[in-house]
Amino acid sequence: MPSLQALIDHPTINVVAVVTQPDKPVGRGGISQPSSVKRFAEQHNLTVLTPDKIKNNAELIARLKDIDPDVMVVAAYGKILPQDILDIPAASVVNVHASLLPQYRGASPITASILNGDDVTGVTLMKLVLAMDEGPIIAKSQPINISPTDTTASLTQKLAHIGAELLNQFLIPYLQGEIQPAPQDDAQATYVKIIHKEDGKIDWQKSADVIDRQVRAYQPWPTAYTFWHDQRLKILGAEIVPSTGQPIGAVGLTADKFPAVATPQNSVKLLNIQIEGKKPTSGRDFLQGHPDFIGTTLN
Repeated sequence: MPSLQALIDHPTINVVAVVTQPDKPVGRGGISQPSSVKRFAEQHNLTVLTPDKIKNNAELIARLKDIDPDVMVVAAYGKILPQDILDIPAASVVNVHASLLPQYRGASPITASILNGDDVTGVTLMKLVLAMDEGPIIAKSQPINISPTDTTASLTQKLAHIGAELLNQFLIPYLQGEIQPAPQDDAQATYVKIIHKEDGKIDWQKSADVIDRQVRAYQPWPTAYTFWHDQRLKILGAEIVPSTGQPIGAVGLTADKFPAVATPQNSVKLLNIQIEGKKPTSGRDFLQGHPDFIGTTLN
């Protein structure tokens, strides 16, 4: 959203259309809802395209060719653009990528930076090519610190604003030929995978540091989780605390009356959790209704 806002606000850029994800069913009622990008674009009276697929979509190709853009900007779209779309704009397709390339090419760079315990990250403005995030670099942000409490949600917001600033500062100079994109050093490249729901499963044999990063990296999706009495228990917020003296995977009690799960190194205090079929709650409040949680073992 910040990237789109930056383009709309730029004095010499005319946004002629927005391509975003199609409406999706939301909630138990399954009522179809537009994406926040679509709502925002419609509020600004922009043409909005929501194709169900990108590849082999003759109707989309024809529509984009009819729009005839000078440049296309991609920000967190979540799909790989085929060559017949990359060839449409007169200049190129420019991508806002949430890492300092060539580190973390692929679909989940923000999640990876938290999982790996990185101290810093940043944003790269690059020319999009068919190969995964291998295009030449137009500009990079300065490194920004990753807070010990950052989640993928919070870090995404920070990087979105930085990406918008890069577009505002460098897109027009690039299009005017004042910036020559620099090739990436492929020898330094690292890659990240697509995240799946099962990646959130916690292994209590891992250290508290690793589990804390997992909780933050998989927030808001797919969320870190464990099982208690065969029910999925989502861990929405956690904190590393000294060992409670319980066996690994067992739930102990902190001095401030929160549950904390033992790991080989320290314990993981459960600040906010959600048992299957119920609303999120604090760990302390959960104990009010489930005092038998203490002393049990999670798996």
